[in-house]
Parts: sequence; C-alpha cells; structure tokens
Amino acid sequence: MATRDEIETLLAACTLGDKRAFGALYSATSAKLFGICLRVLDNRAEAEEVLHDVYVKIWHNAGRYQANGLSPMTWLITIARNAAVDRLRKRRAPAVSMEQAEARPDPGPGPEAQAVAASEAERLSACFDELDEGHAQAVRGAYLDGETYADLAARFEVPLNTMRTWLRRSLLKLKECLSR
Repeated sequence: MATRDEIETLLAACTLGDKRAFGALYSATSAKLFGICLRVLDNRAEAEEVLHDVYVKIWHNAGRYQANGLSPMTWLITIARNAAVDRLRKRRAPAVSMEQAEARPDPGPGPEAQAVAASEAERLSACFDELDEGHAQAVRGAYLDGETYADLAARFEVPLNTMRTWLRRSLLKLKECLSR
C-alpha cells in the first residue's frame, strides 16, 4: 500500500489532470475501496459498478482534498462508503406505482423556497461584484464551470500556485461578504 505522502502527491497530480497519477492512485487504493463497497453492498457486481463511480468522483473532485491533518485514505474511504450506502438505499427504496407517483406532491421548491433562493442568488451576485473581475471569473470557472486550476492558470497567464491563491482568497472574501 502506498504511503500517505504518496497518495497525497497522486491526488495533487490528479487535480492537474495527470492520468498516469490517476492510474497509480487506482492501483494503490482500489483493493481497499472495493472491499469497502463489497462489505456494504454484499454484491460483487454492484460493488464493481459503485467502485467505478467512486473513481469518477475522485477524478472530478481530487482538488477538493486538502492535506489538513486528515489521512487521504480517510477521504477516499468516505467517498467509497457514501457511494455504496447511496446505492444500498436505492436498492431498498420501495417500488412506486404510477398512481402513487402521480399522487405525490411536486418535489420542486415551493414559492417561499424560490423567493429565498432568489434572494440568496442576489446576495451572492453582489458579493461577486466586490471581487476583482479576473478573480471572479476564475472562481466561476473553477467552482461553477468545472475548469481545472491548471486550465485557469493558463487562461489568466499566471503560475498555478498564484491561481490557487487567487481562488482561496476569493472564496474567503465571498464567505466574509455572505456572512455580513
């Protein structure tokens, strides 16, 4: 099994889109994560499907892992366990007849929830206006459009670590603005 530092390095490389690092991460961790999925689901085929979904999530969200004293394996195991539990819940959900489905109330947000969401959207938009234009575009690109940090750094012609700093500081400013 890979060491904590090796897994953190592989996750950081995955954040940058390194497919070889992702393959190495899979090789180093898939047996453990498959065991967790299998233990929760008790079905090999479902566990394999969930494991695939887990690694898709890891690939897309590797940038969300932060070395903050927690083990990277704990982060990976949490993703695997949550995905397996979600699948288990779907499996156990009772089948719903067409009449029952039609009789259910609309699951969409009601007028009050829509008004609250609109108000929150306005607040967030106002907070984005307080950021430098480039920083606001970078935050939107990273967190709303799914652009990688590397892509953003190239687009704004800044070093990767500078982009990370922009994003971190911009998120802190947004948090401060929203808490007012």
